[in-house]
Amino acid sequence: MQDAKGPDQFFQHALANGEISLPMCEDCGAYHFFPRVLCPHCYGAAISWRQSSGKGRVYTTTVVRRKPEHGGDYNVCMVELDEGVRMMSRVEGIAPGEVAIDMAVTAFVGEAEGVPVVLFKPSEG
Repeated sequence: MQDAKGPDQFFQHALANGEISLPMCEDCGAYHFFPRVLCPHCYGAAISWRQSSGKGRVYTTTVVRRKPEHGGDYNVCMVELDEGVRMMSRVEGIAPGEVAIDMAVTAFVGEAEGVPVVLFKPSEG
């Protein structure tokens, strides 16, 4: 069921509790991301929240170049989760240039500028 706080706040509240939840339409069964009050597939309003498997693959990737004194290079990527949604984030734990398209990754709740965010790491195995 949709929380009275709204979809963005519901998603952020789940992240603050260490969970990655995705909105799913009860009418058509499709997941969607970013959080919205209506399903972008069928325009249904019966939205529930399900915990994500966290498994996905890098759909596209790039390296943002910065001077070392400004934090150095970092990766920005689009990950397609097993639930069928795409999420922009970054892959942590490896050099930015080593992130590759179709790389298997696993989501986790990390932190950026003091706020919980969805990050990814290379999947083991």
